[in-house]
Amino acid sequence: MIDFSHKKVVITGATRGIGKAIAEKFIAHNATIIGIYHANYEAAARMSEQYQAKGADLTLYQCDVADPDAVSKLYKELEETHGTIDVLVNNAGIRNDAIAALMSSDQWRSVIDINLGGSFYMAKGAIPLMLKQKYGRIIMITSPVAWLGIAGQTNYGAAKAGQIGLMRSLAKEVARKKITVNCVAPGFIETELIDSIDEKLRESYRKMVPMNRFGTPAEVAEAAFFLASPYASYITGAVLDITGGL
Repeated sequence: MIDFSHKKVVITGATRGIGKAIAEKFIAHNATIIGIYHANYEAAARMSEQYQAKGADLTLYQCDVADPDAVSKLYKELEETHGTIDVLVNNAGIRNDAIAALMSSDQWRSVIDINLGGSFYMAKGAIPLMLKQKYGRIIMITSPVAWLGIAGQTNYGAAKAGQIGLMRSLAKEVARKKITVNCVAPGFIETELIDSIDEKLRESYRKMVPMNRFGTPAEVAEAAFFLASPYASYITGAVLDITGGL
């Protein structure tokens, strides 16, 4: 078993869905979890109570990752409290769908700012701490929409493609300091979003997947954990596709 004792793992969007599954995976391997949430205090409180009762080393912080000043303040607090961080998982993201001709500027900006801007600000804050120890793992949760495209998601597709470009350039900047930067690209995953759509649309999505099923948050978590593990020490600038063959 890989032991992540003494490893500090920052996960954005940590209180639900894929982010929570990633936190659970690292907790199972004794990591210190620093979870970031935006506004859902109730979900954060439930998660904190649930895992601290089990003895997990988990602390949750509220932060709007799209706000560079808020992220800068967060990292100052993390450095004072935790000293450094070893792993950053940029999972926070939103969708705000509309066809391009009808998409408002607010719809465009909100998705770009959180999905892409948030990934940049969080990575920018993590890099100095990782450089000090000449070690780090940065993992960004992107999407196959970046290269497949979906009608009504020009903002989301652009943001996710931007994440991949950000990841590949950053990977080259920090590779010699033993910091790796990679993406995980989940396809259709059994989350609250999939659960909320009508059965007919769910079935049409399922039929698009060659494996004829949706993935699970736990399967995405395994991919993120692998990229943070010693087994992935020579992998950087890569996109790990978790799509069932899309």
